[in-house]
Amino acid sequence: MNNIERRDRELPYIADREVLEEYRACRKLLHRLNHTDLADFAALKAIVKELLGKSENAVINPPFFCDYGFHIEVGKNFYANYNCTIIDVAKVVIGDNCLMGPNAAIYTAGHPLHPEARKSLYEYGIGVTIGDNVWIGGGAIVLPGVHIGSGSVIGAGSVVTKDIPAMSLAAGNPCRVIREITAEDMRYYFRDREFDEESAAEIKRFMEK
Repeated sequence: MNNIERRDRELPYIADREVLEEYRACRKLLHRLNHTDLADFAALKAIVKELLGKSENAVINPPFFCDYGFHIEVGKNFYANYNCTIIDVAKVVIGDNCLMGPNAAIYTAGHPLHPEARKSLYEYGIGVTIGDNVWIGGGAIVLPGVHIGSGSVIGAGSVVTKDIPAMSLAAGNPCRVIREITAEDMRYYFRDREFDEESAAEIKRFMEK
């Protein structure tokens, strides 16, 4: 079994010449993305489509960093704000209508705990799965093997080390569930600030589509 096969089976692998060639191809795309005029939305969208492959209406504000790109699968209307990182050594699956705040990161890569094992140059990737309608706040970090359920919000600056259930507000280091997100939360756009009549009506029309 070669190291690409080992990596893609979530087994320990070494980043040899073949692995680095895949990495090199991604870096060329990232260079184009991160050096494109930020006002040229069409060009940015085209590069994102090339980088992520299967995606619909994905938007990434450069700079953005990843290892391969082809290990990232996003649903409809994915949005990543400035300076996001997805270390996609293993598969990263993200659902529809998901948001990543500035400086948010998803890590699938890791190294052995014991220093002698690390010296062997073996590393690994364990996949991350994120459901639909998830918002990962700015500066939050999602670690290898984590699953975040649909509808959840991860607070800014959190470090997500374990699974987060659906419809949860979670935050902290390590990230913990603070409370469930309920129908009552529909009334508010920020803390105790309620939607005005115009915006509330627009949300209702959107939901009825």
